[in-house]
Amino acid sequence: MDDPRSGNAALHDFHEILAIAMCAVLCGAQGSVDMALFAKSKEPFLRGFLKLEKGVPSHDTFSRLFRMLDPEQFRAAFQRFMADFSEPCEGVVAIDGKVLRRSFDSASGKSPLHMVSAWGCEQRLVLAQIATDAKSNEITAVPKLLATLKLKGTIVTTDALNCQRAIAPADRRSGRRLRPRSEGKSGNAS
Repeated sequence: MDDPRSGNAALHDFHEILAIAMCAVLCGAQGSVDMALFAKSKEPFLRGFLKLEKGVPSHDTFSRLFRMLDPEQFRAAFQRFMADFSEPCEGVVAIDGKVLRRSFDSASGKSPLHMVSAWGCEQRLVLAQIATDAKSNEITAVPKLLATLKLKGTIVTTDALNCQRAIAPADRRSGRRLRPRSEGKSGNAS
């Protein structure tokens, strides 16, 4: 990723700010203030693998940087990182689509945001996510989501909606095993 800052705004190392933000978010941080509090409280730990030549960044520094980042460039870089991170993953990866609560805008007529996620059960972490326009597009989103991950020897579970012929053969070629899960009151998934 390119550092969008210039001059005095680039006081702290770009990659160090991103590393601190990643650690903070993994520990539950919700915004720039939380990231700065995390950095301050965990400074001795962070100095174990970061230089922090100018000290820890303030909440304003985190906020400015994330406002300046190109969202598409950040998304692509983060997806590459998570794909590399997911490569050694073993066990079960659950694929599921959800509608985000309160994401609709009735004034402008926008429908709610639908997300399809890959959850690493043993890692207890979302490995990848992709947005879809509507519930029906979940079917087309699952192959794209699986293509972003480097999963070998894993069991991938899906709901019945994603038991499509186009998904299962691609999964077998990649070395994953696709297991539909039953969400109904009766009957078995096959």
